[in-house]
Formats: sequence, structure tokens, C-alpha cells
Amino acid sequence: MIAGNRGGGMGRLDGKVAIVTGAASRAEGVGNGAAAAILFAREGARVVLVNRSAARAEALAEAIRAEGGSALAVAADVGEEADAARVAQVALERFGRIDVLHNNVGIGAAGTPETVTMQGWEMVFRTNLTTALLCCRAVLPAMRAQGGGAIINVSSIAGMTGLSGSAGAVAYTTTKAGLQGFTLSIAADYASHGIRANCIVVGTVNTPMVAHLGEEGRERRRRGVPLQSEGTGWDVGHAAVYLASDEARWVTGVMLPIDGGFLAVRAWPR
Repeated sequence: MIAGNRGGGMGRLDGKVAIVTGAASRAEGVGNGAAAAILFAREGARVVLVNRSAARAEALAEAIRAEGGSALAVAADVGEEADAARVAQVALERFGRIDVLHNNVGIGAAGTPETVTMQGWEMVFRTNLTTALLCCRAVLPAMRAQGGGAIINVSSIAGMTGLSGSAGAVAYTTTKAGLQGFTLSIAADYASHGIRANCIVVGTVNTPMVAHLGEEGRERRRRGVPLQSEGTGWDVGHAAVYLASDEARWVTGVMLPIDGGFLAVRAWPR
């Protein structure tokens, strides 16, 4: 599961405790959450792995421990306020502090405003936005009491640009844009407490979540990237390590694209 990564740890997160929601990949391969969790552990963090599936969370924890890292699996649905609070309490009871919250939970639902079902709309909002709110609500008191912390929200280029050519993703796009505003609000409200909030804006990376696209779909996405290469969960994970580390101590309220130049670079019309 961990094969194919890049680089080893340098102790950049020594002494820190990190909560990663949606940590375990939903299928074969390494997703954004799993990559972040693995790299956090390699950099010395004690990692709390949160998934609705206890089996997937524990499998990831075992893989991290097999490398010599520290990981604790917690089965929870962080769309429920009681579960989000329980995750924070477990982290505090086990490790005594919470330094990093990595909000990685996310799903999509097809549809334009005319076709998306209300069930799909509400499910995407609960999963992509409400979970981030409830997890922040659960950890912020501890971060404030200890004098600081880092919150990392995982958004998407879909929240920053209109994407044409698909069946529509109005719920996904709206919530991913919402996460960016949510990040800015936390950055503004908690800067005086030493708490940083930043957002990773993920491009067309190859993860288990997009396996259904197949090889043709992956190649089409690759050709649309200015760097003409395919991103992976490891690219997202390395960005998360930086934002979680003291190297980013003066960085807050940032939308960091990990997208091969998709948002910033445009080709001249031919």
C-alpha cells in the first residue's frame, strides 16, 4: 500500500499530534488522506486516523506502525457532532494535545442545478462542509489552550474554476468553494491565538477516488495539465506536511494549488 512514495522523514513534525479525517483510501492505491497520514507519521507526528470504516483505518494504522510510525485508528462519522467531539477527546486522552487537523473528507454527486437531487445536494454539503465545521469546533478549544495549531482543509480546483464537459457537479463545486471561504474565516478569527488555517486546492491527481475514469480518462486529464504529468496523493501529502510544520509558521489563509499549473497557466489560442 505504501510503495511508490517519495522521500523519507526528517523530523519536521516531531512532537506533534495530527488528526486526519477520511484518512484511509476507499480502494486500492494511496489517496490524498492516506498519503498525508503516512507522511505526517514519517515526519515524526503521532497520527489519529479517522474513518467511518474501522477496518480501513486500522489497516492504514498497521501499515504506518510497520514503518516505525505512531498511529491510532478511530472509527467515526465526523458529520455527527458527537463523533467529531469524540475524536478530539480520544486524541487528547491518548496524546495530550492536538497540533494539526487535516480535513480530508470529501465526496461528489452528479448534477446541475436542474438535475441534482436534494438528497445528493444535502449529502455532499454534510460530507464536504459540515464535517470540517464539526471537526474544527471539536479541536479549536484545545489548540487555543495550548497556544496554537494548524488546520488544513482539502479543496479542489473545481471550487475555483468552472469546469466544462462533464455531467455537472454543482454540489461538489459549491462545497469546495465553500471550504475556501471557511478556511479564510478560521484564519481571520483565530490568528490571534496562534492558530493557522490553510487550504490545499487539489488538481487532477490520480487517486482511488477517480479510478472509475479509466486509462482514457486519466490521459485526457493529464493532457489538460500544463506540466503534462499526472499528480498523485503524494504530491498533496507533501504539501500538507509543509502546512502542518513550523516551516509554515507565518503562513495562514492561503489557498495552495497542487495542480501542475492548471489554475495559473493558460496556453495561447492556436
